Amino acid sequence: MKKAAMFVTDGFEEIEAVGTFAILRRGGVQVDVYSLLDKDATGRFGLTCTNLKPLSSFLDESYDALILPGGPEYQAMEASQAVQNHIGAFWKTGRLVCAICAAPTILGHAGYLKGKHYTCFTSMNEDFGGVYHEQYAVRDENLITGRSAAATVDFAFLILEALEGLEKVEEIKAQIYYEK
Repeated sequence: MKKAAMFVTDGFEEIEAVGTFAILRRGGVQVDVYSLLDKDATGRFGLTCTNLKPLSSFLDESYDALILPGGPEYQAMEASQAVQNHIGAFWKTGRLVCAICAAPTILGHAGYLKGKHYTCFTSMNEDFGGVYHEQYAVRDENLITGRSAAATVDFAFLILEALEGLEKVEEIKAQIYYEK
């Protein structure tokens, strides 16, 4: 079974976190959610997630993908040396690094978007040295980015495809009547 880790902290974007979690779980991927603050996390609209794993216990070699939802919390994630170290470990080993909405800017500021095709929340796009695309979700090798909360489903399906294949994606799309 493929495994994905998601990092959250207070202020995370609920749609991006919960929607991605649900689609990956439907597809048979184990998703563990880690809290930056080693405690419960409350999203920007008041949803509190409990029983989160403490980031201090995270072992990155156990996972195939790292997922960073957006929301105002992206600044706390970006400021965390532990988060930066884990992103670097995934990047160096070629495992999936996935970020949506505001979170791709974390990758851009750290230099991971140089020479890459990506998307992010449009008004947050800076000159990250890559090629920005105005589309919901973009994959470039081990990098998967999503544009906004509205892009959550497409973002999650790109992650699922990378982990479990297109056949699994088509199966889940049929289950939820996704037509696009």
